[in-house]
Amino acid sequence: MTEYINNDNIRVGADSFGAELCTVTAADGTEYLWQGDPAVWSGRSPILFPIVGRLIGDAFTFDGRRYTCPKHGLVRKSEFTLYERTGTSMTFVRKSDDATRRAYPFDWELYVTFSVSGSELTVDHRVVNTGDGELFFSLGAHPAFICRIGDYVEFERPERLISEKIDLTASIRTDDTVPVLDNETRIYITKDVFKEDALILSGMKSEVLTLHRFDGRTVRFNFGKCPYLGLWAKPGVPYVCVEPWYGVNDSCHSDGDLRHKDRIIALPAGGSMVFTWSALFE
Repeated sequence: MTEYINNDNIRVGADSFGAELCTVTAADGTEYLWQGDPAVWSGRSPILFPIVGRLIGDAFTFDGRRYTCPKHGLVRKSEFTLYERTGTSMTFVRKSDDATRRAYPFDWELYVTFSVSGSELTVDHRVVNTGDGELFFSLGAHPAFICRIGDYVEFERPERLISEKIDLTASIRTDDTVPVLDNETRIYITKDVFKEDALILSGMKSEVLTLHRFDGRTVRFNFGKCPYLGLWAKPGVPYVCVEPWYGVNDSCHSDGDLRHKDRIIALPAGGSMVFTWSALFE
């Protein structure tokens, strides 16, 4: 079921299935969010938990047991419950259950809050460890914004960035890298920029980038201090995903133990972690 919030500037909709953002519309009817063509890519803004990217063999081990977990985790294809709402905010929650424990043996709650103020959308993700031991997880966002070939994203500061490369068959990180920016700010959306999968960036000095669209509109995206930032689209298709990640795909050197996974978060019993992104639509 889709729930909506709005003010005089924007209208935002999110589906209880996956707590997935599904529309961001300006007062004049301009849509900013990719609308999920199943023939290309059906996603719009999936939430990545408790895994970001892909595991080797789509599996991990924990305390000597092996568990199978799909790419980008469990919650993007599961039903959330509307927890609370006002006219300008709404919160969805998903809690662990017997089904999730078969793939991921932890107790947790995930709250996702959407709120609007002026022309800005803020999305908060709060993970709560409701178990007795440490909770090991990754968390990320994957919103897709409409754009065209020739549009560009611009970091707020000049960056020296490389992208880690992905094995296109296994979807895991290799030892290879490719240069992206050399004391520059702009990455242009070309038909080939994503031909070898996502750009996987780290070490950003910026906390904000701006998508400059074909129609003069902009999306000013605040990704904060996330350790990884993914940029991705199906090559030549009119959208770009801006993906702040607290976690990353397995590398070719992974030993499969969840405790050893690159950038894994270890949350103590009773603890919580909040990850926020926001976007200003102008």
